[in-house]
Amino acid sequence: MFKAVLYTQWKWTRLPLLILALAAFALPLVSARQMAPDAEYWNTQGLLQSLDALGAFYPLLAATVGLILAAAAWAADHRGRHVYALSLPLPRWHYVLLRLGAAALLLVVPAIAMWLGALIAATVTTLPPGLHAYPTTLALRFALAAFIALTLFFAVSAGTSRTAGYVLAAIGVLVVAQIAIGLFDLKLQILETILYQIYIWPGPLEIFVGRWSLFDV
Repeated sequence: MFKAVLYTQWKWTRLPLLILALAAFALPLVSARQMAPDAEYWNTQGLLQSLDALGAFYPLLAATVGLILAAAAWAADHRGRHVYALSLPLPRWHYVLLRLGAAALLLVVPAIAMWLGALIAATVTTLPPGLHAYPTTLALRFALAAFIALTLFFAVSAGTSRTAGYVLAAIGVLVVAQIAIGLFDLKLQILETILYQIYIWPGPLEIFVGRWSLFDV
């Protein structure tokens, strides 16, 4: 049964997944072009700052991978009003795990692509003194971030369109409330407090922040 679910989800996502895999492969190579092997120490700091600008694309790409795989996992069921899923001789939780497992296995494709691109970039790049390449660490972090994004978007996509609307509406209410508080100059930072709990350790999305770079000290 898992084989059939994996095959169908591969058919649904293979084109965007391959495009994302190419982007994951190319991103470390683009980072490698920023390096100058003859840079002095003070120039090395500038190189790291330029790499930090590119580093924002890594978590963005990981989130996109998770979003596409999660949305594709439930798109057919939503179109068919879950008739197919309910007709299977499987408990609902088992079917959900099959869908999630297949999506998680497919995200290995862009993760491996990034690892190969990072390995090539690290091999062909002569680094200035004090800098090192971390291709495996970068690929593992990318895979973990993509999996976390997948589970979050998967949970939202598994529900109805109304559920997704409620989630988006709640986010919108928080944003509007923060803007209103800013207009009246009140000392109450709603979004800042919530985001701090989410993005700062031990928050669930802490992996998306911080430095993302193939080359570092």
